[in-house]
Amino acid sequence: MNTPLAERMRPKTMTEYVGQEHLIGPKGALGPQLRSGLIASMILWGPPGTGKTTLAQLIAQETKQPFFSISAVDSGVSAIRDVIKRAKNDSGLFPTSSPLLFIDEIHRFSKSQQDSLLAAVEKGWITLIGATTENPSFEVIPALLSRCQVYTLNALKKDDLVLLLNHAIAHDFLLKRKTIRLEETKTLLRISGGDARKLLNTLELLVAHQQTDQVIITDQYVRDHISQLGIGYDKGGDQHYDVISAMIKAIRGSDPNGAIYWLARMLSGGEDLKFIARRLLISASEDIGLANPTALVMAQSTVDAVLFIGMPEGRIILSQCVIYLACSPKSNSAYKAINRALDNIHTQGDLGVPLHLRNAPTKLMKELGYGQDYINDHNTASGFAQQEFLPEEIKGTIFYEPENNSKEKLTQQQLKALWEGRYPY
Repeated sequence: MNTPLAERMRPKTMTEYVGQEHLIGPKGALGPQLRSGLIASMILWGPPGTGKTTLAQLIAQETKQPFFSISAVDSGVSAIRDVIKRAKNDSGLFPTSSPLLFIDEIHRFSKSQQDSLLAAVEKGWITLIGATTENPSFEVIPALLSRCQVYTLNALKKDDLVLLLNHAIAHDFLLKRKTIRLEETKTLLRISGGDARKLLNTLELLVAHQQTDQVIITDQYVRDHISQLGIGYDKGGDQHYDVISAMIKAIRGSDPNGAIYWLARMLSGGEDLKFIARRLLISASEDIGLANPTALVMAQSTVDAVLFIGMPEGRIILSQCVIYLACSPKSNSAYKAINRALDNIHTQGDLGVPLHLRNAPTKLMKELGYGQDYINDHNTASGFAQQEFLPEEIKGTIFYEPENNSKEKLTQQQLKALWEGRYPY
C-alpha cells in the first residue's frame, strides 16, 4: 500500500474533521453557509497540514455540489478554462448551486492565471475555493480577492494532534497490525509543528522503522530516528515557522550572530526568499520602529533587491539587512500605539468625528457646523494651534508613548513643549 497514512486517514465526514472550531464549530464562520447550502467563493489561508483540502472536499460533500480540483503547481490557463467549461455545463444540472472549483496552492498562479478566474467567479459559473499557505493580500490579485471571503486556518493544537494520533493507531488497517503505544508525544508533536499531514506520515515512518510487532513511541525514540528518517528542515512545516521565529527574536535581542545563523539555516533549506524578506520588513517596523526609522527603508529596499536578483547573490543582501536590523536600536512604540487605539475602538465603538474636523463641501453642511472652529495650523504665527483631534468621549487619551532611545527622546521633548503638560512623560 503506497498511500501515505495522512491520506488514508483523511476525514470522510465533517464530524470526523479535527480542529478549526472557529470555522466549522457551533458558532463557526462557515456554519450559516453550510446550513443554507449557499457557499460563497473563499480563500482558505493557513499553514500546511491544517485541513484546507479536506475542508474544501467536505464542503462540497455537505452541500452536494459538483467538485472540481486542480493544483496550481501543474495547471495553467488552459486547464482552468477547461474546468470552467465543464463546470458551466454541469451547472445546468444543478441550477440552485454552482460547481465548486478547488485550487490548491493558488498563490503559485501568475496574475494572468488568476485573471482567467475572474469572469467565472463574478458570473457564478463556479464557486472558487482557493488554498494557500501564503498571505492572500500579497499572493492573490486584488480583483479576485475582492470576490472572495478569506478564512484563516490555525495550526492544530496539542489536543487535536494527539487525537489524530490515537485515532490513526486505533483505526488504520495497517497500523493495527502492530501494537503501538504512545508513551511520550512531545518531540513528535514538536516535529509536526501543527501539521497533521507531517505528524501522521512521521508516525508511519517511525512505526515502519521498527521491525518488531510492538512499537513504543517515546521522545528519545523519535529523536534517535529523526536523521535516519530524513526529517530535517521543512520549509513547509514547523521549521518554516520555528526558524524564522528564532531569527526575528535574535534581531529583537540585538544579536547579529544568532540572527545570521538562523538566516543561513533557512537559506540552506531552500526557504522562500520572499517569506524571509517580508518578515524582515515587519521586524523593521515592529521591533525597531521609531528608534531608527531608516530600518524600514532598508528592509523595503531588501525586499525589492532580493526579488529582483534572487539567489545566490540575494543571500548577501539579506545578510546585510539582518545585521543592520539586529544592530539597530529597538522600539515597539508604534506597534503598541496602534494596538492601544484598536483596543479603544473595540471598547468605545465608532465614535463620531468632531464637527470641527469634518469637511463641509455643501452649504447645508456648513450650516450644520461642519468645519466650524477648525484652525489651519499653517495659518498661525507659531505653526501650531493646539486643537483637539480626538472625539469628546476620549479627549486627552494617550496612545503613543515614546520609548527610551535617542530619537524618541527628542520626539518626547518636542511633544512636551507643544502640548504643555498633555503628555505625562
